[in-house]
Amino acid sequence: MRQVRSTAARAKRGGHSILIKRVYEPASRTDGRRFLVERLWPRGLKKEALKMDGWLKDVAPSTSLRKWFGHVPERWTEFRRRYERELDKNPASWQPILDSAKDGTVTLLYSARDVERNGAVVLRDYLISRAR
Repeated sequence: MRQVRSTAARAKRGGHSILIKRVYEPASRTDGRRFLVERLWPRGLKKEALKMDGWLKDVAPSTSLRKWFGHVPERWTEFRRRYERELDKNPASWQPILDSAKDGTVTLLYSARDVERNGAVVLRDYLISRAR
């Protein structure tokens, strides 16, 4: 599993940014509004220690999809496809993120070790495509 040193990733949306960042990285003034986009609470992290504006469990991949993927790199393409289908069926889960992005930067927080293949990457890309 290849990892990148800097796990913060940025994508532009209409002049504003949608970032992704591991929950274990310190909060920054440039993060804007911060949303945890995981169904499960991150391991080893106390709830009061995470600076966030909301925990959006329903926007995360379903439990069955998360377990099926298991961060197996060979399943990445199919995981993306299945997760995007789940997002298509549940716009109420991701619309608050797009609404917040209209006002400035939004950071999607995730806990996966793999910084290139995780649900937040799919969600960010999906939101960028919907914002256009």
